[in-house]
Amino acid sequence: MLLTAAMAFSMMQLFLIGALGPRLVDELDISRTELGLTTTVGFGIAALLSPVAGGLVDRVGPRRCLVALFLLVAVSLTLIGAAPGTAVLLSAVGLGGLPQALANPATNKVILAVVPSGRRGGVTGWKQSGVQFGAFAAGFPLSVLAAVVGWREAVWTAAGLAGVAAAWSIGVLPPDRASVAAPHDAERPAVRPRGVVGRLALYSLLLGCGIASVNTYLALFGSQRVGLSPTVAAVLVAVLGIAGIGGRVVWSRAAGRPGRGEVLPAVLAAGAVGAALTLFVAVRVPVLVWVAAVAVGSFAVAANAVSMVLVIRQAAPGRAGRDSALVSAGFFAGFAVGPPLFGVLVSAAGYGPGWLLVAAEFAVAVAVAAPMGLGSARVPERART
Repeated sequence: MLLTAAMAFSMMQLFLIGALGPRLVDELDISRTELGLTTTVGFGIAALLSPVAGGLVDRVGPRRCLVALFLLVAVSLTLIGAAPGTAVLLSAVGLGGLPQALANPATNKVILAVVPSGRRGGVTGWKQSGVQFGAFAAGFPLSVLAAVVGWREAVWTAAGLAGVAAAWSIGVLPPDRASVAAPHDAERPAVRPRGVVGRLALYSLLLGCGIASVNTYLALFGSQRVGLSPTVAAVLVAVLGIAGIGGRVVWSRAAGRPGRGEVLPAVLAAGAVGAALTLFVAVRVPVLVWVAAVAVGSFAVAANAVSMVLVIRQAAPGRAGRDSALVSAGFFAGFAVGPPLFGVLVSAAGYGPGWLLVAAEFAVAVAVAAPMGLGSARVPERART
């Protein structure tokens, strides 16, 4: 539960900005491109800090880093709720880049420390589903709260919950010396294919470009083109989040089985291409936007969790934080680059070409991931378990 909460809060500020996008555009008088810049700043900083964060987790331990994560999220959300305009909003989101950088290295390190190898796939899936629990929380309960008491008060409520989670982590996590010891790492093979980590980083970059564009603009698309109210449009983000939870749990468990994990990234990216094309068709057939939201969660969002399963399986003792950070840096870089490109394209040509760009990004991800599946058939079984 705590690891799931850590992943949920690590990206809560960006999910809230996406879900509350129509309200922010109106009240703060920001453009669609400026809305996309919030994602660029947050994930750009997370990408730059990820290598440092990964080494920090390996050195000082995940307990301290998780406590810091929750406290930084609380401060970031407090500032977002107080933002009078674009400058403060961007500064607050930038601060939120640090907990994003800490999230995967710290939570993966805990899994390696305390979870037997046979259960890591399922645990990783539930842990990664925390991001989608965050999307659901932003898209439904917090959006409803925003409609009742105001969007600033809703964001401050989330900040208070992050502070509670910080106290929770102090109470339940073992001391860092014990958790970093990672007794189960003795089960890991001595040889691991380093090239897979680099390929997963590139795959994650492409995946991040497409997912971030959907996360940031889906509610706005629903409001501006599909004709949904701001509250109902925010529910699209919640639907995506629910589908992502199921997808991450199911596909991560499947990826934990020997020989299957390397095949799944290409398969899931191919499904994501279909989801993006469904969004393209939804420009003319609005009801399909709900189908597309489910498909993006089931395939594109789930693919990132499968990447983390592969990283945990192949991380050498003492390098889990750094390897996790490298793949996360690629994902965050995609989140930084994707939305502004999407926003510029939509402003110039409309949502249709924007969704085609997302489909193209996912298609290239298929090409990057396919060699891993082909190569897994030639890797000895003992080198994959």
